[in-house]
Formats: sequence, C-alpha cells, structure tokens
Amino acid sequence: MLLLFSFFIVSFTSQAQKYITDLNLWDHDNKPYYFGISLGANLARFQLNHNSKFLQDDSVYTIEPVSSGGFSLGLSATARLTDRFQLRFNPQLIFMERDFLYKLKFPGFEGETDVTKKIESVIVTFPIQVKLQSDRINNFRVYMFTGIKGDIDLASNARAKKAEDLVKINKYDYGIELGLGFNFFFKSFILSPEIKISNGIRNIHSRDPNLIYSNVLDRIQSRMIAFCIHIEG
Repeated sequence: MLLLFSFFIVSFTSQAQKYITDLNLWDHDNKPYYFGISLGANLARFQLNHNSKFLQDDSVYTIEPVSSGGFSLGLSATARLTDRFQLRFNPQLIFMERDFLYKLKFPGFEGETDVTKKIESVIVTFPIQVKLQSDRINNFRVYMFTGIKGDIDLASNARAKKAEDLVKINKYDYGIELGLGFNFFFKSFILSPEIKISNGIRNIHSRDPNLIYSNVLDRIQSRMIAFCIHIEG
C-alpha cells in the first residue's frame, strides 16, 4: 500500500510539473501589480442636440456628425485587488478628428451647399478602470471592464478669436467606459487586445450665439469606439 501511494505521489508531481512548464507566466496572477504599454485605433464622433434657434434659422438646413478614425499611445499600470478583480490606470494620448456636415439652405460664398467643419483634437485621457477576469484556461483568459475617465483636449479651439466659421469645443471632458478584452500569455509577456466604448458626459460645446455654425447647436458630447492592444509584463 505504501509503495502504491508513493507511486501515485510521484506520478502526480511529475504531471503537475509538466503543467506548470507548459503554462506561460504561471506565477503572474500572484503579482501585486504590473505595467504595460498600449497602442490603439479609434472611431470617434460627436453626439449633438440642436438649439431651439435651429428651427428658426434661415441659413442651415441640416447638421450631421461624421465619424472619423484616429490612433492612441499610452501606458498602463494594473493592481491586483482579488483573484477576480483588478484596478487599472491607463493614461493615453489620443489623436482624432470629428466633423460636422452642414447642409445650407442657400449657397455660400463659393457656391457650395454642403460644408464640412473639421474639429481636430489631441486628447490626454486618464481612465481608471475596474477589470473582472475569468479563470485562466491554459494561456488564455477573458475579461470585462468598466470605469471613468477625464480628458484634456490640447488642441481645443474654445479661446480662438477668429472664429466666424468655427464650432468651438471646450478643453475639458469626463465620461464613462465599458469594454471587453482577452489575455494571451506568452513566455515573456501578455498580449491583451480589447475593444471599448467611451462616452463623454459633459457638454463640451462652447456655444457662441453670434457664430453661424455654432448658434444652431446646443449640446455636444463625445462618442468613441476604440480597439487597443496592451503589451504587459
């Protein structure tokens, strides 16, 4: 009996060692914190509400937000809360363009009735997210996350003086985020592709009743869908 029990222990130990050998970064979940870098692409647009003046306006027929692509660079710092939950800080620098397409009731100076107003932004964003992760399946894991963010638009035109044909956007914004991601464990790093929805809450329109393209708008809020790849250690 003792011999049989010893054989069982030896067999179990060898199998466990083989499993640990095949499992990349097998001790990663025990780390209290870890860091990474982020690379991403986004599709951004504005969500708008018309001002009551829009119905009385005699120059603008319709206004439509137009989606445009951009990209982002960032860093990440993740802290372990429990076996299931993690806290992540993921500051990023985002380059994006969001446009408005105006259809005028009467042709402009150059005879055009369709006018596109391009709003370029360079945003420093500071998201704080809580991640809920699944059990690890060999070298794969799924996670979800939600959080809040604060944005600073370094290219804000809210203080522009020559603004006759501009739509002014405020410098500061805040909002909420929701996303889904996957962890792929390699021998020396973790590759984590994820997709998220990021919605601004604040009205970022700096409305000027004297501007033709601004006075017909009331609220402007940011909307973005982003795909990001995290490389973590």
